[in-house]
Amino acid sequence: MAPSHTSAGTTPLSPRTGDDIRLKHRDADQASPPTPVVAVAAAPPMTRRTVFSYALQCAAFLVLGVPILLLFLQLPRSTSPARLDPILPCGQVAPDAGNGTECVAFHRSLFPKNFVFGTATAAYQVEGAANETGREPSIWDTFSRQPGKILDGKTGDVASDQFHRFLGDIELMVNMNVDAYRFSIAWPRIMKLGGTTPQVNQEGVAYYNNLINELLKRGIQPYVTLYHWDIPQSLYEAYGAWIDSKVVNDYAQYAETCFAAFGDRVKHWITFNEPKSFTVLGYGNGIHAPGRCSDRNICPAGNSATEPYIAAHNVLLAHAAAVDVYKKKFKAVQGGVVGISVDAEWAEPLNDSAADKEAAERHLLFQLGWFLDPIYRGDYPAVMRTYVGDRLPVFAPSEVALLNGSLDFVGLNHYTSRLISNGTRPENLLTSDNWQDQGVVSSVSRNGTQIGNQAASEWLYIVPWGIGKTLVWLTERYQNPQIFVTENGMDDLDDENSSKPAESFLNDVNRISFYENYMSSVLDAIKNGSDVRGYFAWSMLDNFEWAMGYTRRFGLIYVDYNNSQQRRLKESAKWFSRFLTRAM
Repeated sequence: MAPSHTSAGTTPLSPRTGDDIRLKHRDADQASPPTPVVAVAAAPPMTRRTVFSYALQCAAFLVLGVPILLLFLQLPRSTSPARLDPILPCGQVAPDAGNGTECVAFHRSLFPKNFVFGTATAAYQVEGAANETGREPSIWDTFSRQPGKILDGKTGDVASDQFHRFLGDIELMVNMNVDAYRFSIAWPRIMKLGGTTPQVNQEGVAYYNNLINELLKRGIQPYVTLYHWDIPQSLYEAYGAWIDSKVVNDYAQYAETCFAAFGDRVKHWITFNEPKSFTVLGYGNGIHAPGRCSDRNICPAGNSATEPYIAAHNVLLAHAAAVDVYKKKFKAVQGGVVGISVDAEWAEPLNDSAADKEAAERHLLFQLGWFLDPIYRGDYPAVMRTYVGDRLPVFAPSEVALLNGSLDFVGLNHYTSRLISNGTRPENLLTSDNWQDQGVVSSVSRNGTQIGNQAASEWLYIVPWGIGKTLVWLTERYQNPQIFVTENGMDDLDDENSSKPAESFLNDVNRISFYENYMSSVLDAIKNGSDVRGYFAWSMLDNFEWAMGYTRRFGLIYVDYNNSQQRRLKESAKWFSRFLTRAM
């Protein structure tokens, strides 16, 4: 999880309220009941008194009945099968709409029939058991032990302790009615790399077999991420991990091990989680593992101008190699699909100028196009070739062919949006970095109006309409791919000792509002033609949030770090359970 975006145009800064959603017709046409058969008596003979009586009735009708009839005809007809005004999900009705404003419960039935809802985690963030089952150290085990790297000075050694608590966690997922659980496999728990020849760690394989089998037993589908940032430390020490092409073969071997061990039951694979984040944060500014950058006051080694691009290039080649292995050896028998999860903040032009519109599009291409264009369009975006120059690696023809068609779906991790304007680039590009290369300026307010409310993290502004725009952008640029929202959520702030009372986190009504509004924007994108197949809330549990340690809580479920990692359902988890209840 990291800071994270159909066309770029000026929009209101208030969250979208689903203004064109017709959720339900409250009035249904009723079939007319059968006409009863009755006996008809003969009419009585007409007399002068009868005629006079009829005349009085007609006069009364003209005086009283006609005005009433005319008034009735001017009233709104409640039996019309269509509504002109939208019926909004409860929670999206404007605060000033009044108590009489009607709404319907926001519910999974509004989404396509087979739409998948789930929650997500990552191995290093939740598993713990760092020294059990033969697990070897990852780069995060090393990095988190360096003074000053983690805000609260803690590690993922215990984390949320899901390794020992997965049975109880699955029970909680069952109670939340989720369809799927997205988790990652820890590379250093699966492979023993300390010797001269890599070996499969059968104890690690057994753990994930137990997890997968229990999920399926309880009716929950596993969506498995192969790499969520925890490459073995031994590979970093051997050749620098992602900045050396040797990593491609090592990753492909690891992926093949997972396909062989779990692919008979796992039908959805994700090769990488947020490659932009771990290449830029780990190799560009050094605030994530392995902590490389150009600034020697922060990093002992690294080159911010080149290493993020080299690392990203090797990630793409590793992705292609893994997918090639799956297609050749496993797909025909196992029948699974493979995707990649990319992250992006939506880029909204600050002003309606051509320069700002181009800058916003450029920012999206440096985020999403960086990893998806080589797969769908054969090379990095042209603007990246222009702005980065020869620091951007070149694909060989064989690599282009291998990347082509290497995705069955796109995973999108999205949290926030930014207002983007055109900026300048440094004159000396050899001392530049990925952000400076883009030549954009990012802001969160326009004319004194903030783009959205801020969550706990300084980068996370709540902008629901941004996710819908990002989905449509992906749809238009890449010819309507299948998309899963693989992460989306917001955080609450804890202190460095995790000492705030649990009650201050359990009644998380802001998180409920976040999910309602963001998922409504996803629904808008679906109505606009995006082929979105599923949505995973980040996160199932409070967890180790990388450089922020345990000071940021994203979970639907509260974890008491000072009381043996005990779990408590937040109100958002209860809301999620009601939202996902199938009988409604």
